[in-house]
Amino acid sequence: MEDLVLKKVSIEYGDDIFSYKNEFIYNDESMDGTGFLRSANSPNEYIEKSLLNETKEVDGRVVTSTQLLAIRKSDNRIVGMIQIRHFLNDYLLQYGGHIGYSVRKSERNKGYAKEELRQALIYCKEILRINRVLLTCDNDNFASQKTILSQGGKIENEVLIEDENCIIERYWIDL
Repeated sequence: MEDLVLKKVSIEYGDDIFSYKNEFIYNDESMDGTGFLRSANSPNEYIEKSLLNETKEVDGRVVTSTQLLAIRKSDNRIVGMIQIRHFLNDYLLQYGGHIGYSVRKSERNKGYAKEELRQALIYCKEILRINRVLLTCDNDNFASQKTILSQGGKIENEVLIEDENCIIERYWIDL
């Protein structure tokens, strides 16, 4: 795996952000850890909302959060995205957790998710002063389970999201 750096969203990556979005849409995949990306009409709109969401709730949908890009240093390309929620509301405590993340399909199975999460946990501890992080994933998402476990995740329980007929696993990581 090549070196990654986590960076806040910025216009410098506008085209690549939308390339990332289009890859997920083309593959009909969930855009975990991307915040407002699916509904954004332009890179500027996405970046503006994401940066505003660091200091206040936007659209009443989510808690304050930090949106980060996982950039491969060798070519300055986005390989993943990660959203760190600053605190948990009732929904996030039950189903969503502190961190959502994804890796574009063309870059999977290279260790990027593990490195994204490792760096995000450092951000949680050092910048946001979060001591205990909740992560969740679908119970059939073996890649995410492996990633969470690699960073010290301890499963607490499973919960059913009835509307989606989906079982979510809830993991805690002590920092």
